[in-house]
Amino acid sequence: MTARGLALPGAAGQVWRDYPNRSIFMRLAALALLVSAAPAFAEMPKGISHFTLPNGLEAVVIEDHRAPVVVQMVWYKIGSADETAGKSGIAHYLEHLMFKGTEKLAPGELSKTVTANGGMDNAFTSYDFTTYFQRIASDRLPLIMEMESDRMENLRIGPDDWQAERQVVLAERAQRTDSDPSALFGEERNAVQYYNSPYGRPVIGWRQEMEGLTRDDALDWYSRHYAPNAAVLVVAGDVSAEKVRQLAEKYYGPIPAKPDAPRKARPQEPEQASPRRMERVDARVPQPSMVRTILAAQRKPGDQKEAAALTLLAELLGGSAQTSVLAQKVVLPGKALYAGVSYDGMSVDPTTFAITLMPGPGVSNADAEAALDQALADFLKDGPDPAQLERVKTEIRAAQVYKQDSAHGRAYDYGQGLAVGLSVEDVNDWPTILAAVTVDDIRAAAEKVLTSKASVTGWLLPAGPADATAAADAPAAPANAPLNSTQEVAQ
Repeated sequence: MTARGLALPGAAGQVWRDYPNRSIFMRLAALALLVSAAPAFAEMPKGISHFTLPNGLEAVVIEDHRAPVVVQMVWYKIGSADETAGKSGIAHYLEHLMFKGTEKLAPGELSKTVTANGGMDNAFTSYDFTTYFQRIASDRLPLIMEMESDRMENLRIGPDDWQAERQVVLAERAQRTDSDPSALFGEERNAVQYYNSPYGRPVIGWRQEMEGLTRDDALDWYSRHYAPNAAVLVVAGDVSAEKVRQLAEKYYGPIPAKPDAPRKARPQEPEQASPRRMERVDARVPQPSMVRTILAAQRKPGDQKEAAALTLLAELLGGSAQTSVLAQKVVLPGKALYAGVSYDGMSVDPTTFAITLMPGPGVSNADAEAALDQALADFLKDGPDPAQLERVKTEIRAAQVYKQDSAHGRAYDYGQGLAVGLSVEDVNDWPTILAAVTVDDIRAAAEKVLTSKASVTGWLLPAGPADATAAADAPAAPANAPLNSTQEVAQ
């Protein structure tokens, strides 16, 4: 299949094409946030090269000669958060249409060619970037580079393709979002979290706006934003830096830059001084759960210290099902079946720090939330256990070693980092910055985020008897309509 997207709720806010397993990806993405490819501060790691072509295309080469395989990734530094109001979903819609061919390639031919040569390809859209990649035998790198560069400049959308593909993305929303109570809950919660930031709308788009997207909308998005000076090329695997540079100059080098292609400044959040609460009821939900999101700093170019402290704070509070603070204080005593914490600093603008809770058997929602709040208050008073902080750092260092086994994972780190505005040096320095975080840094980060009023506490609840009766008596929705849209994707 071609051009199928999957909405993944979470801080990364990505929509994947045909991604087979959401939970596996989210775990890999979490690990990607913790580690990168380099232990040396301000030094280029062995086997990593970085260059920029005259037309502005930035490239990273990661040499890994253990297997005759190569990964090519092209990251466009443009995503759903850059969309014009009223045109939500256009970034993801264009991602689908990018598989419709060029003057040289018939619709679907790129994917068919990659498969015929023993490889695989995929694409995904996020708030901050849109990415296309292939994994194939290393001697086929010229082939995939030629095809990828061709669609950077010469996309063709047939008069019938755009309507058919619009139905595909609408069906994707119905399957991945409208039929998933937790996805709808995340979508609504995000809209409450952000007053002004485009992060408050779903990556896949609002249905009523998706239904109005046209061929001209897609072509306009493509012509304005797809250009070498708004893209990052990452090639990882059995290659040499010299060979990749030669191929990049041959295939991508002739494509002209577009002065207006780079990302423009986005609307920013005003100060949020009022904590908010919300509830969503859905008959399909088996048991209640709570998610509290709090605005938090992102990884900033040249200044990642706060993000590093938040990353370790999330691991200390909820990273382990046995040893984390919330596991010890809330889960093991039986107040909750699950309590977790997540933080994703890989974003252009401020992101969220999220705390998740599922009450234990026989525990009321109010009592479970009170136990959570008490555990967080105790942590603010007592601070982190230095031994636990060192344990988390050791786990990160171990993960860094294991990360070297994945050329694709290392390519993802550099591509995502550069796509959100970090430098290669920032990506290289991340493990060292994490290792340097102190107990005082954790205290400061905890005080800032856990006492912030820029928060949304949302409960996703099963339907009570009255709700269930009303739902049963309601007329059936059309097959292509959102499910349970009145009671009730995004990031």
